[in-house]
Order: sequence, then C-alpha cells, then structure tokens
Amino acid sequence: MLARLSIRDIVLIERLDIDFLKGLAVLTGETGAGKSILLDAFALALGGRGDASLVRHGAEQGQVTAVFDVPKKHPASAILRENGLDDTGEMILRRVQFADGRTRAFLNDQAISVQTLKAVGTTLVEIHGQHDERALVDTATHRRLLDAFAALEKDVSAVETLWDARRTARAALDEHRADMERAAREADYLRHASEELKKLNPQEGEETSLAERRTVMMQGEKVAEDLREAQAAVGGPQSPVSSLAAAVRRLERRAGTAPSLIEPAVKAMDAAINALEEADQHLNAALIAADFDPLELERIEERLFALRGAARKYSTPVDGLAALAQRYASDVALIDAGADQLKVLEKAAAAADKAYDTAAQKLSAARNKSAEKLNKAVNAELGPLKLDRAKFSTQIESDPASPGPQGFDRVEFWVQTNPGTKPGPLMKVASGGELSRFLLALKVVLSDRGSAPTLVFDEIDTGVGGAVADAIGARLARLAEKVQVMAVTHAPQVAARADQHLLISKDALDKGKRVATRVATLAKDHRREEIARMLAGAEITAEARAAAERLLKAATA
Repeated sequence: MLARLSIRDIVLIERLDIDFLKGLAVLTGETGAGKSILLDAFALALGGRGDASLVRHGAEQGQVTAVFDVPKKHPASAILRENGLDDTGEMILRRVQFADGRTRAFLNDQAISVQTLKAVGTTLVEIHGQHDERALVDTATHRRLLDAFAALEKDVSAVETLWDARRTARAALDEHRADMERAAREADYLRHASEELKKLNPQEGEETSLAERRTVMMQGEKVAEDLREAQAAVGGPQSPVSSLAAAVRRLERRAGTAPSLIEPAVKAMDAAINALEEADQHLNAALIAADFDPLELERIEERLFALRGAARKYSTPVDGLAALAQRYASDVALIDAGADQLKVLEKAAAAADKAYDTAAQKLSAARNKSAEKLNKAVNAELGPLKLDRAKFSTQIESDPASPGPQGFDRVEFWVQTNPGTKPGPLMKVASGGELSRFLLALKVVLSDRGSAPTLVFDEIDTGVGGAVADAIGARLARLAEKVQVMAVTHAPQVAARADQHLLISKDALDKGKRVATRVATLAKDHRREEIARMLAGAEITAEARAAAERLLKAATA
C-alpha cells in the first residue's frame, strides 16, 4: 500500500507530505484546488510521462517521492531482482523533473530507467478515471481478470510452461528436418567428399609441422658437406688431438724438474684437447640431424601438395580440413541415421502438443465455467449503480488452431446497455460514466484478485448523485476492505464513507501574489463541515450540516 507521498515544487505545490492509511481515502476540494495536480504528480512518481511544465514557476526542478509497504512475493519484488536492485520490503519510488524537460528516476535511492520505474509502478498502483479505463482497453487484461477471478493463475502458469516445452520440441524437430533436407539435397556430393577426406585423414596443425620438417631437411642438405669437412679436421686422421696428447705426456714427464714452466702449458693444452673433443661431439650430432632419407622429403612434399590441393578444392584453410571432414561425416551419418532421429523428435513433439492441448482444453473449460459466475456477480452490482437495464457478459472465443502461451482463448468483456440494443465490446458500447461504473463493479467482484494493492479512482462519480453516488461510495468502501483505495470525488455520499478524508485547497501567499496547493487531513467535525459544503455549495446551512451528519452516521452504521 501507499504509505507516504511527498511532493516538492510541482506546479502549484511547493512542499507537500501526505501519510496514507489503509482503507478508503477520499480527496475533496473545490474545482481548481489542485486535485488533478496531485494525481499528475503521483503518476509522475509511478513512471508517467514527464513534462517541463510540471516544475513550479521559478524552480529548477520538481520532485515526487512515493513510499510503499510491499508484501513478500509481490510481483514488484521480481522486477527488482531482475534489475539487480535491493529489496527491503519498503519501496521508495522517486522521480525528479527538471525545468529543461529532463527527468531522472530512482528506486530505493538507486538510479533506474523510467521504463523500470513504470514497470514497478504498474504493479503497485492502478489509476482509473472517467476517461482513462486503461485496465479495460486491452483484451489481454480481460483474460487476466477472468483468470484472477477464477483463481486460475497456477493453471495458466502450467500452460505457459507446457507452451515453452512444446515450442522447444517443435524447434528441435524443425531444425532436424531442415538439416535432413539440406543433407539429402547434397547427398552424393557429401558422400564423395566425406570419403575423400576420410582417406586423406587431415590432422589439425599438420601443415605447419610438415613445412617445418621440410625446411630443416632442405637446410641440412646444404650444410652437410661443410659439417663433414669440419668433423674430419677435428676428429679425423688429420686431427691434432693425437699430436697434442703425445706432447702433453712428454711435458708431464718433465714436470717434476721445472713445474712452474711446464704446468701452465700442460693445463692449456688439456683444455684445447677437451674443446676439440667437445666440438667433435657437436659435429657428429649435427651430421646425424642433417642426415635424412630423400624418400621422406619426397613423401612430405607429396603430403603437403595433397593437403593444399584439398584446401583449394573445398575452399577452406588446410587447418580447417579436419573440422570439415568431421562435419561431412556427421552429415552423411545424419542421412543414414536421420530417419530414426526424426521419429524420436516427432514423437517428442507430438507428446508436447498433446500435453499442451490437454492443459489448454482444461483451462478453456474452467474459463467458460467461471465466466458465467463472473457475469452473474458483475450484473448483481449493476442495479444500484444505475445500470440495472444493462447486461454484462464475458465473450470467450476458443480457437485451438491459434494457440498461445496462455492457451487458445480470446476473452473480451461485452455489454448491452439497454434491452433491445445490440451488445458489443465494453470499450465501444459504454459511455465514459458507464465505463467507470462497470470498472467499479468489476473491481468489487474481483476484490483483491487481479488488482494492484492501491487503486485510485478519479471522479468516477461525475454526473451521478443521490442513491447512485451512495452505491458508488458503498462499493468503494467494500473494495477498500481488501485493497487500499483512493478516490477523488465531488459526491458527499462517497466522502462520507472514507476512512481518511483529505481536503485539497488553494491558499494565497505573499499578499495574493501567488497561490499554493495545500492538503489537510480532516478530523470528524471538519469532515462534517466539508461534506456540508459539498451538499450546499458556497453557503453552508444548518440543513446541510444536519444532512452531512446523517451521511456520516449512515456510513458507519
């Protein structure tokens, strides 16, 4: 429910804070006092269209904040979770309107888009006026209201789940059929290509490794002779190692007589011998690496030629041949085994169709049964609302050939305003005042089902009085036992039924140079005086006060 509404610098409102209670709150006041401004500001906080003209003259920006107490598992909480917003149970919707036309939206002091604000606001509040029956415009809303009346939400959710499963099964079947048709059109080519690539057996990365091996082999052929000559010089018959070794042995025998002369030379010659032997080892290793089989080089070149030829033929890089071979093999397998898989998918799709159809048929039957009860309940409310000659009916068109997520029923509310006239869609047949009363009858019948937790009715009693206005007030009070109701009214019979009476007035400021809208919560005596004004007009008489007292007593009786 709406707990508090705060408005700053909106049109004639400088600063306004209103605390709301449960039940029925009425807003009264003379024409032009600012009731419409209050509702426009409230709509702005709920995500309504912004307008620079809403900002009070001389101010840079206006701001509206609406604070709601929201029960657990309310649809608004799901919207918060989807947008990564904190859900504390209290929702603070705030909208800032700048004088240059820009607006900003906040939820629990977190910046959000206006679209998100509007989505949340729609779940929290419904605003209905004589010329604004948005809840009755969309026939999808009619279906939702019927489902809410019949408590069919779980059945609808089950049908939606089966619809998704049906759509998934059909998509898999359609995709498989398309693959089979494509494969069948290319069957001969696919079999030939698959067999050719299977024989070729390309491996990922094979071209790179073969090219590197060929490069090494070709370079090795060029340097092999130089390596052999170097190896012969270092370790062959002409190698100085033997001569050096013999010289070292002779010097070592003389080392005892002149060590200081001989030992440094012996040490250097040993190092030279070791270096030559190490060089010999490296040269032998290089010769082994450079040695190759000419036939191997030929095989490598033939393999590269075959791979690159296949790549040109199939218009793909060499490294893509392996994946292409696998895909062609899968396509051939699809042709060979696709018929069996097709039967499996057809069976699954048929089962999904049957499950959906069964649930949709059951839901349709439940809707038709509940529609009669809804018609009876709404028509019972029409007499006191001066619609006793009208007849409300729920039209259900069922077309199994046009299924959807919520079944195959199209639900639309129809009315016959007078006997002998042709019935038709509610939005086309009923006048503005009739629409408001039809809506009220529906809301009373639905009670707290299918409605936002806060309902706002803007002058739905326009053009009626006496018993009809009293009937409207009685029904608003009944509705307020289940949900929070706010009503802008000129009818004293409606105002007398309120649990909270708010008087909207326009006060002169700065010696009459400017005016500002004020809102006051009326106590009992002040309520009687305001209701007497609504009865009598500018001059309040004793008779009007007495009549107001009777209305207040009757409302609490």
